Amino acid sequence: MKKKYSAVRNVIQIFFTFIVLTIGYRFYGFVRYCETAGETPFFSRPPGVEAFLPISSLMSLKYLILSGEINPIHPSGLIIFIAIIVISLFFKKAFCSWMCPIGFFSEFLWKVKRFVFQRDIKMPGLPDSLLRSLKYIILGFFSWVILVSMDLTMLKTFIFSPYNRVADVKMLKFFTDLSTGSIVVIALLVFLSFVFTHFWCRYLCPYGGLLGLISMISPFKISRNIETCIDCKKCTEACPAKITVHSSKRVHSDECMACLECVESCPVEHTLEFKSKWYDKSLSGYRLAAAILIIYISFVGLGKITGHWDSSITIDEYIMRIQDIDNPVYEHNRGSAGVSEEI
Repeated sequence: MKKKYSAVRNVIQIFFTFIVLTIGYRFYGFVRYCETAGETPFFSRPPGVEAFLPISSLMSLKYLILSGEINPIHPSGLIIFIAIIVISLFFKKAFCSWMCPIGFFSEFLWKVKRFVFQRDIKMPGLPDSLLRSLKYIILGFFSWVILVSMDLTMLKTFIFSPYNRVADVKMLKFFTDLSTGSIVVIALLVFLSFVFTHFWCRYLCPYGGLLGLISMISPFKISRNIETCIDCKKCTEACPAKITVHSSKRVHSDECMACLECVESCPVEHTLEFKSKWYDKSLSGYRLAAAILIIYISFVGLGKITGHWDSSITIDEYIMRIQDIDNPVYEHNRGSAGVSEEI
C-alpha cells in the first residue's frame, strides 16, 4: 500500500501556518499595547515575527560574516534565515512546500482550480520562461545592493538605524493600513495564483529564487529508476512546479520543492524516490518531515540557548518609537542615512 506523504506534509503546513497566525496575532496585540502606552492588554513581542524580514536578515548574515557578530536588533530573523538556507541546502526547496504559509495557500488555490476545472491551466512556454526570470532579477537587485555594494560600515549603519529597529512594525502597518492600490495588487496576485499554479512563488518571490539556487547543490533529489518506469507520466501531471519528471533520471530543477507529489503519484514502488547519490536509501516523506523539523527546532533552540533570539530593543523603546512611527526618521530612505539620526 502506497504511503500518503501529502497527508504528513499537510499536517506540517498547517502546523507552521498556525504558528505564523499566532505570531501575527500576538505581534498585533504587542503593537497595540505600545501604541496605547499600556492601555490595552499586554502581549509580549514574539521574536518569530522577524522571519518576515528577509532583506534585513540577509544584511544580518553578511554582517555576521564580516564582523563575526550576530546583531542584537533582529537576531531571530537571522537564525530562522540560516535554518531555512540549511534546509534548502540539503532538501531542495522543501521550505516552500512544507513550511511557507504562502506556499500552503498557493497550493490550496491550485487544488481548488484542479477540482473546479478538472485540469491545470498552463502558462505558455515562452511567457513562462520569461516570467520565471523576474524573481531572479529581483533577487539579483537585492544581492547586488547588499552583498556587493554594502560594506561593514554601511551594514552597521542600516542595521542599527531607526527604520530597521521598527521594520517589523512597519511591515505590520503595511497590512493593517492597506491602500487601495495594495488591495488591488494583492487581489490580482491571488487571482493569478488561482489561474496559474504558484504564480507568486514561481515568478515573483525572490526568497524562493534564492532557495532555488541553493537547492541546485542539494544532495537529495527526486530520482527515477529507468528500468522500472512504465512511462505513465503521472509524476509530471502531479508536479505543481510543472517539471517533466518522467523524462529525468534525477530532477535538478531549481523549481523542485521536494513536495513528493510525484513520488506519491507513481504507481510502481521504488521507481521514484527522494534520495542522494551517495546514500542508497531513499528519504521517505516521514523522514523528510522529521529532518525539516529537527533542523528548524535545533536552530531556534540554539538561538535561545546562546541568547541570540530576543531583540535587545526594550519595550520602553518600542513604546517610544511606535508612538512616533509617523516621524520621517522612520521612513526607509531616511533609515539608512545614519545611526546618528536615531531619536
